Amino acid sequence: MESQEGAAAATRDCVLDFSRLSLNTFNVNNVSEDRQRDTRQLFLNYNRLYALPSSVSLFYNLELLDISNNGLTTICEGITRLAKLKTLLAKNNRLDEFSLPKEFGSLQLEVLNFSGNRFQEIPLQCTKLLRLQSLSIGGNRLKSIPAEIEYLTSLEMLYLGGNLISDIPPELAHLPYLTYLVLCDNRIQSVPPQLARLHSLRSLSLHNNLLTYLPREILSLVHLQELSLRGNPLVVRFVKEMIYDPPSLLELAGRTIKSRNIPYFPYDMPSNLVLYLDLASKCPNPKCAGVYFDSCVRQIKFVDFCGKYRLPLMHYLCSPECTSPCSSNPQSDAESEEENSVPADRLQRVLLG
Repeated sequence: MESQEGAAAATRDCVLDFSRLSLNTFNVNNVSEDRQRDTRQLFLNYNRLYALPSSVSLFYNLELLDISNNGLTTICEGITRLAKLKTLLAKNNRLDEFSLPKEFGSLQLEVLNFSGNRFQEIPLQCTKLLRLQSLSIGGNRLKSIPAEIEYLTSLEMLYLGGNLISDIPPELAHLPYLTYLVLCDNRIQSVPPQLARLHSLRSLSLHNNLLTYLPREILSLVHLQELSLRGNPLVVRFVKEMIYDPPSLLELAGRTIKSRNIPYFPYDMPSNLVLYLDLASKCPNPKCAGVYFDSCVRQIKFVDFCGKYRLPLMHYLCSPECTSPCSSNPQSDAESEEENSVPADRLQRVLLG
């Protein structure tokens, strides 16, 4: 019993709580050197701080710092000297992309929360936090996601809901451990097919965007358990469309060679044409042996999820004359092919309403 009480006391000694005290400044001089050394968690949330003093670096063993719900406009340079800091919570302040010190990316952070601030861009310093596992920048003014997001290869949770994002960069697919991706309440119009490479993804939140279809590759997300799509045009109103650009003479020649299995060798033609022929995509229609390169028919295909919800997925065909494996009647799509259904154990929750 005494050992448990001693451990509890030691834990209390590691936590320094100055939250909800209406502080305008934080005077480190009021904290003893021993306490500065022993503190692992420092709470300064719900105050009136406009600046964080560089003297915060005196808490050199700090692992968690909460400065949420203040009026902060900048993060001091001293924070970069907190070599053991793992969690930084800075929600609901007045921070923007110019508020971070130049060397912010040198921190060993695992959890970073900048939600409820004024960021219009994700600072590039954040993309250098190679140990980061959780990044939250929801409720800001972000218009895009930088391609450099791919450097955060340890990321497991990315929360960017409630911004002004219109596009999802394909580089997002280079995050092997990403499990939770939240992009709801933005202006996203399409989902790149490369997201099918997120093999660890379990939850994808896309509700309240401008999506009219999903790429058929999304069926490859074998671990996906929750997909939230409510408040998108694809749910409000299903629209089928067919778009087709006639193939060039180059593509017609390439299609003939590939579909008829005409043999060729690298020395028969220029190297650029050999590379072009290697880019052929097989028409997904099992009744068609055709191929396509750049020109194809993009058509909405309805897929039955768990026997309850029907989602429009983008479907590619080699030409308008190609008989689609899916019926023009959306009610009979699920009966035309086995691939048109996804068993319930593959996707536990599809949230449409």
